[in-house]
Amino acid sequence: MKNLKWLIGFGILAASLLFIMLYPIPSLLNWQSGFLAHCFFVLMLCFAMCFFRVMAGPTPADRAVAIDTLGILIVGFCAILSIPTGRDWYLDIAIAWALQSFIGALALAKYLEGRGFDE
Repeated sequence: MKNLKWLIGFGILAASLLFIMLYPIPSLLNWQSGFLAHCFFVLMLCFAMCFFRVMAGPTPADRAVAIDTLGILIVGFCAILSIPTGRDWYLDIAIAWALQSFIGALALAKYLEGRGFDE
């Protein structure tokens, strides 16, 4: 049964990535290339999968890892948005978000371990 779930999940993931790579994407932000638009939609797919793991995670540790991964995806969104818009402050937001995500992951790990912040 577990192998069947893995096989179905892999099939859905492969079909989604194939659809994203082959389907012509309409212009959202006047992308300079189709590659950037495809990267954006792949990040959206990853965001949906991480959000599902946050909601259905069997343990708090799984949810913590998914939330940390969402922080990494937001940094990716900022990096991709900085290219077609030509605004460098998206990169400043990405750096700040990465630092905040790292500190939040450390705090959550200490909380899940059952230790205080001063230990």
